Order: sequence, then C-alpha cells, then structure tokens
Amino acid sequence: MSQEVNFNGITSINWKDVQCKEIAPSIFEREVWKEKTGNKAVVLEFKPGAKFPGIDYHKSGAEQIYVISGVFNDGKEDHAEGSFIHNPIGTAHIPQSKKGCVVLITFPEG
Repeated sequence: MSQEVNFNGITSINWKDVQCKEIAPSIFEREVWKEKTGNKAVVLEFKPGAKFPGIDYHKSGAEQIYVISGVFNDGKEDHAEGSFIHNPIGTAHIPQSKKGCVVLITFPEG
C-alpha cells in the first residue's frame, strides 16, 4: 500500500456556489458532480410546501438521499435532518417537503 498522498481526480465544490435550476415548482437543483458514465450527485432545495409533480420512478438505478437540513418526505414518511434513504432500483416515491429542506442525492449507477 502506498504511503504517498494522491489528489489526482479529486474535486471539491460548495453546493451554494453552483448555479441552480428550477426542476419543478419550488424545487431547485444544483449538480455538484457528474461522471461520463452518468453517475452524479445533486443538491435539491425544496421550498416550504414543494411537491414533486408525479411519481419519481427509479427504473435505471438506485437513488440515495441524505437530508442536509429541514424535513424531507418521500410520500410515506418524514425524514429529518441527518437521515439517509436508499431507494433501490424499481422503487418509486413522491419527493416533497412541508417545511422545506435541502437534500444531497446520489445516483451511483447513473
């Protein structure tokens, strides 16, 4: 095992510095990382009362959610700050937040 540090390929960004786009009413996305394979990580900000229009299906791969702040609801239950949710391939939910929240979402399979 190498005893030398290696920073080749490491990236760092503050999600607040990334330009956001509104992907649904009162839901804003900031893409913080993406590979050529399609694997990516995004930060979503839900304003109070925001609800994804329709059902979010995970057909091509899993989705992992980490609640940075606020309370995220998946259409079934609330997930408070610090919660981690793994949605495997084939699952579906309705992302929303009554109080507002910020979540980190990773798509490990693109």
